[in-house]
Amino acid sequence: MQPLRIGIVAGEASGDILGAGLIRALKQRYPEAQFEGIAGELMLAEGCDSLYPLERLSVMGLVEVLGRLPELLRTRRRLIRHFIDNPPDLFIGIDAPDFTLGMERALKAAGIPTVHYVSPSVWAWKRKRIFKIKHSTDLLLTLFPFEADVYAPTRQNLRFVGHPLADVIPDQLDLDAARQHYRPESVASLVALLPGSRGSEIKYLARPFLETARWLQQRRSELHFVLPAANQRRHEQLQQLIDAEFTDLNLTLVLQGSREVMAVADAILIASGTATLEACLLRKPMVVAYRMAGLTYRIYSRMIKSPWISLPNVLAGEEMVPEVLQQRVTPEVMGPLVLRALEDETYRRRLQRVFAVIGEQLRQNASERAADAVIELLESRRAER
Repeated sequence: MQPLRIGIVAGEASGDILGAGLIRALKQRYPEAQFEGIAGELMLAEGCDSLYPLERLSVMGLVEVLGRLPELLRTRRRLIRHFIDNPPDLFIGIDAPDFTLGMERALKAAGIPTVHYVSPSVWAWKRKRIFKIKHSTDLLLTLFPFEADVYAPTRQNLRFVGHPLADVIPDQLDLDAARQHYRPESVASLVALLPGSRGSEIKYLARPFLETARWLQQRRSELHFVLPAANQRRHEQLQQLIDAEFTDLNLTLVLQGSREVMAVADAILIASGTATLEACLLRKPMVVAYRMAGLTYRIYSRMIKSPWISLPNVLAGEEMVPEVLQQRVTPEVMGPLVLRALEDETYRRRLQRVFAVIGEQLRQNASERAADAVIELLESRRAER
């Protein structure tokens, strides 16, 4: 019997985390299973064969995508042709819906079972996408419990699996080691700065985050800041900026380690994205910021239906953490909000209680549940044949 072959495509670092956990869980059941597609470092470590580099897919924003659109479309066409010519037993697209759903639809039409892991944010904007998703995928794996209701009109085959981050945070953190490495005893108060991992995020957020650190330091000289760089390239970019303009800061730039840095921080200034969920699961007060090209924001802002953009607020159903967008991303706006996150003990205690409840809701052994649902789909298709 031929080993199980699964096509799998992740579009960014958060998808790499999900993909690695799912591959690991599937291999527990099918040790000889083969995986190929687009993978990051974590998926590669689990034995996935990457046909294209993941970083070429990791681009945000409507305007920003335009310059890369020919390459993205070409890559997708080649992947579709590859999988149609060499059909896998199943194809899994992880997040990156603008890229993966088109693949899923073509492969499903060719008779290949398809799975989409992570619901697009249809609850926030472009709700009519639920019909496209229904035509594109045989199984939708969702991370959050409220998402099932959104898909009721299409009777989508859907499984809530929880979020893998909730299964590992904070259990897999060595807090003593993290403190020794990132928070010496001489540091009284620590603020983590996380301006994002993408080039566009560094472009729009790194300088205002560092300016906010300076604003804070002028008011509380004992503060220390730690800035984790997602990879070597981002580390070099940030180091150049710091050397040129911010040598006066009580700042440590580190390579990776963002989760550990957040775990030992007293407050976090953070770009909107998956990292905010990590901070939530760590029960940390944070200020969430985001800035993008003006035209991109004008287009998005007209389509977004949710009152919040950050996952902690969406999951709480109320504004637990402040959100600062576009032209408001300034030290004068963000600085006082970070101070409140540091100093308001009543607020900090309430936030920790709410975030603890969210963690319990999402802690579902997600990778195992996702693997169970994938295997169920595979077995049902084999029975049909």
